[in-house]
Amino acid sequence: MQLNIQELNKELRHKTPAEIIDWALAQSDKRIVTTSFGVYSAVLLSTFHHKDPNIDVVWVDTLFNNDETYEHAQKVITRYNLNINRYVPLQTKETIEATIGVPDVDDPKHAEFTEMVKIEPFNRAIKTHNPEVWFTNIRVRQNEYRNSKDILSYSKDGILKVSPFYYWSDAELDTYIAENKLPKNTAYFDPTKVLSHRECGIHFQ
Repeated sequence: MQLNIQELNKELRHKTPAEIIDWALAQSDKRIVTTSFGVYSAVLLSTFHHKDPNIDVVWVDTLFNNDETYEHAQKVITRYNLNINRYVPLQTKETIEATIGVPDVDDPKHAEFTEMVKIEPFNRAIKTHNPEVWFTNIRVRQNEYRNSKDILSYSKDGILKVSPFYYWSDAELDTYIAENKLPKNTAYFDPTKVLSHRECGIHFQ
């Protein structure tokens, strides 16, 4: 799927997230939405409860999330009856801990850890679902890499990535959450990112 995304981004910049999702849903029936059940995950996922309740929701569970994230995930999955597709590492958590552990971000083994618990399961998910449209919740101002993107972008494999809330600030999302009484995962921590301005690697794919 090759579109003139520069022109489309100009047009979609003035649309609401709901309108952006409606536009993107019309592009292909082969679509997924990814989530890590992070801080603002309920915003995008609750929207699909109304827009496309049967969409494949891909969750790469590293097995190293904190208890709050697992509780948040279960709450959101149940509340919105998500069609969840959970992908986990090929190795058990115990094996990973016994071999390379959870390396610090400056440790050379951190890249191996990220590949094992995040990138490989994600690539397996993409191969399984073979989507043409991939909905994400990345936003501008999150880090330098994401600042270089837009509402629409392409993955390295040519999948159309759609970020309906791309230009929304944390304050706007907090207001949305309060007004719609959505859960918020304030304790979220990603061991593959560690630092908030780092990428876990999925969006390099």
